[in-house]
Amino acid sequence: MRPIRIALGLALAAAALARAARADEAGTRPLTPEETRDGWRLLWDGKTTHGWRSARGPRFPEGGWQMRDGILTVLPSGGGEGGVGGDIITVDRYSDFELMVDFKIAPGTNSGIKIFVDPELNKGPGSSIGLEYQILDDERHPDAKLGRDGNRTLGSLYDLYPPSPDKRPNPIGEWNTALIISRGPRVEHWLNGRKILEYTRFTPEFRQRVSDSKFKVWPNFGELRVGHILLQDHGDEVSFRNIKIRELPVGTGIPASEKK
Repeated sequence: MRPIRIALGLALAAAALARAARADEAGTRPLTPEETRDGWRLLWDGKTTHGWRSARGPRFPEGGWQMRDGILTVLPSGGGEGGVGGDIITVDRYSDFELMVDFKIAPGTNSGIKIFVDPELNKGPGSSIGLEYQILDDERHPDAKLGRDGNRTLGSLYDLYPPSPDKRPNPIGEWNTALIISRGPRVEHWLNGRKILEYTRFTPEFRQRVSDSKFKVWPNFGELRVGHILLQDHGDEVSFRNIKIRELPVGTGIPASEKK
């Protein structure tokens, strides 16, 4: 009977490993030793509200957001900006960094990841102001047809710069990975391992695009040197996982004339 017991034990162990692998695939994974060595850390622990709060106040929203099995989800509430729970932001502020986030959207979803956010600039019911990596169902949401040259589509710097036409999003309902790199004045947007956009802040060209956008009413929009990171509640269903950050040396690449 011993060989049977050994075989059964191996089968149970294999099944346990398979369940663990599926759980890791579904939700937030622990960092690998290599990621930890390279300076990455989880920005969301996959379980609690630690490190995050409402953009409207000091506490995490009581409704509108769900944490389950290592996945952070905005519950659908009709597609209105600000949703039920409202946007959430990091407690800490960041300057130069690499931010990686897995996201998954439902049909028709509009959402976004924002950087350099100051919630004091907008305390109203809508979304807080910041530079937005647009998350959108380009086929179904009407915002994709607005703006200029696709600058409101998935992966764009919302209402300012369009992404590359060669972007390759995964189908609706599957996970995508966004990477935002902020290094001095330069910011890059990546989608599923491909760079789809690069822009430089503080330049005449950047400021002209701001003046041609909906953000022209906000003085010095997009020019904060440090700010919060934001996940948007736009009233549509969107899920996030594996939210991690690697901070870079502050001030890299900022011209001396621009440092304050």
